[in-house]
Amino acid sequence: MIEMVIDARRKDLGGFEVGRVLPFHARRTVGPFIFLDQMGPAEFAPGSDAINVRPHPHIGLSTLTYLFEGEIMHRDSLGYTQPIRPGEVNWMTAGKGIVHSERTDPLKKSQGGPMHGMQAWIALPDEAEDLDPSFDHHAEADLPAYENNGLFARLVAGEAYGASAGVAVQSPLFYVHWEMKAGVKTAPPPGRGAGGYSERALFVARGQVEVGDRTFHPGQLIVLEPDAQPTVRASTDASVMALGGEPVGQRLIWWNFVASSQARIDAAKADWKAGRMKLPTEDDLEFIPLPDVPSTPEPAPAEVKPEPTHPV
Repeated sequence: MIEMVIDARRKDLGGFEVGRVLPFHARRTVGPFIFLDQMGPAEFAPGSDAINVRPHPHIGLSTLTYLFEGEIMHRDSLGYTQPIRPGEVNWMTAGKGIVHSERTDPLKKSQGGPMHGMQAWIALPDEAEDLDPSFDHHAEADLPAYENNGLFARLVAGEAYGASAGVAVQSPLFYVHWEMKAGVKTAPPPGRGAGGYSERALFVARGQVEVGDRTFHPGQLIVLEPDAQPTVRASTDASVMALGGEPVGQRLIWWNFVASSQARIDAAKADWKAGRMKLPTEDDLEFIPLPDVPSTPEPAPAEVKPEPTHPV
């Protein structure tokens, strides 16, 4: 039932740790999901820097931020300023280009507190790569939820279980948050053999779960076989993200840029270096410079490219 298991690589981004799951050298994507980070879990001391990601650019993708705990302030070049809190979605489609920052609000920084969540990048299909950029915030009311007998499920984006989330996705996908009490069983959306999605995976964010006769722990991504129809059982209270969808084709990743061609990457690099991409309206006093690392013309493991800016 299981194609492979990917262990998150812990990375210290200046006092804040993330678990980087995708891309992985042996598995770059799951459906259109081309990047997946687990933020934390962390507990920030009062007055600590917390989340402090300076303005930086994107092309060719949508970012999806989803929190279990904490708060992050988003600001972008379209003029949006939007805090995100647990159970909500910040959905930003970069298209042909957008710039944003992600920081902890000064008041929250002075108070300290927990931070735990997920950041996903979804590669855009060919016909959407040059869309005008956009940003949408979705409250819990936009996200279908179900709760019964120790299982809470929220459809964060896409379509699953006969429901559709309010997030305007550009290709077929699903992204589901499960909160499971110990002993509870559930199942992911059906796979290819049952007329469902071609690619699916489960990420354990908290606790332990069993799939078949194997037990999985926090920080592990369980990539399922296309035709598998597994039952997932919580060994302990657990938080799990189920994700997948249909691939959009080969994609290059360089820093924060995702594209179907090297020409698009090179154009974005030149635009950012020359200052042709507008900074966020309310956060324009600093930015992250273009990394001084040469790109390569063919897809390669992410480890040989400059690290994405995002811890979130």
